[in-house]
Amino acid sequence: MSLILLISGLAIINIFSQNPISPPGIYLADPEAHVWKDGRVYVYGSVDESVDYWCSHTHHVLSSNDMMNWTLHKDYFKSKGEGDKVAYSDKVLYAPGAAYKDGKYYLYYCLSDPKQPEGVAMSNNPVEGFSQGKKMNLYGHDQIDPAAFVDDDGTSYYIWGQFTLKMAKLNDDMISIDPTTIKDNIITEADHQFHEGAYMVKRNGIYYLIYAHLDKAHRPTQIGYATSKNPMGPYKYGGAIVDNDHSDPEVWNNHGSVVEFNNQWYVFYHRSTHGTVKMRKACVEPIFFNEDGSIDEVEMTTQGAGPPLNPKSILDAERACALHGNLRTEALGTNNEILTKIKPQDRAVYKYLQFTGKEKEVKVRVKLKGNAKIHLTQGGPWNKRISTINLESSTEGQWTTFSAKVDVQEGKHALWLIFDTKDDSELSVDWVQFN
Repeated sequence: MSLILLISGLAIINIFSQNPISPPGIYLADPEAHVWKDGRVYVYGSVDESVDYWCSHTHHVLSSNDMMNWTLHKDYFKSKGEGDKVAYSDKVLYAPGAAYKDGKYYLYYCLSDPKQPEGVAMSNNPVEGFSQGKKMNLYGHDQIDPAAFVDDDGTSYYIWGQFTLKMAKLNDDMISIDPTTIKDNIITEADHQFHEGAYMVKRNGIYYLIYAHLDKAHRPTQIGYATSKNPMGPYKYGGAIVDNDHSDPEVWNNHGSVVEFNNQWYVFYHRSTHGTVKMRKACVEPIFFNEDGSIDEVEMTTQGAGPPLNPKSILDAERACALHGNLRTEALGTNNEILTKIKPQDRAVYKYLQFTGKEKEVKVRVKLKGNAKIHLTQGGPWNKRISTINLESSTEGQWTTFSAKVDVQEGKHALWLIFDTKDDSELSVDWVQFN
């Protein structure tokens, strides 16, 4: 389970590399990752706080020196209340971008205000001490989702836009653009499946634009990419890197980035929760480049950046990497989340667990009104059942632990939970563990 320790306003989270990397009760979306000069990876994002509107008045950062243990830096930038850094507006903060140049860190923020959406603040530190924000002058090209890219020769670019991507060179001050360099339609919905949320990175002389990509269902649930030999294009469509479809019954969008850390490349993205398009949580998967520079699409997993999970450790139910049916992740208190709203034949998937073949028992902690069964399989939903756990109504709606014998195969396998319930049953699941 997740271990959370509060120290001087920071939350030190040991989540054993499981996805999501956002800790319980924290909904960090639109993750933009950078590896700064100290060698740590920093993940900047917006923060969802309600199912009724996008984002909030605050930004958090997650950072790590091993991609296994994450530090949460809360409220490093706010647009309202104590610590307000946007004196001219109290609007909600959307997805941010970040850059580093000549000893300064730059935060490019976006407000929910079409008349003055984007601004910039600076600091000597990646997670604190940012100055009061200043408006960016985009000369009539105002839109959402800012990002910045500093090339090897020091030339800096500002990137933003929805449906069609805009780009311009940043001046040396990194807080204003050269209006003569503004270019629209860098990538488009028609030619590149571009929706929003662009981010740029360079590898082996190739520029990659990473962005929210419209999938075949015309929802931007994928992270896609396009490539060019020139930062301002033209760009060739590349395809999808990861798809968050089935992370939640109502999932709508995605937004992410790619970064190299300790000679391994990763894609960061988010998943929806709570049966809503909002309440999103940051996740990460390792990715791989082919010799021609193309990127293979990867699947969502529970293990994330780490090795397959130990089935003897408690597996928090909300860490399912795919949900089929009506079930969804919801908060239970301030520091725990569960699977709930489970209907007949709903399914939850966990990828991957490393079984020894010596596991003889499985335990599950549930709250139930009525009777139900949970069938467990390895590999796929139609494979041979390794166990069936019979559940009975929890006394007075209390959380209860049930167990059953299990017959597992050794090796790395996906774990499927298949819920055999009645229409009037009310079942929620907290965790699963093998003994």
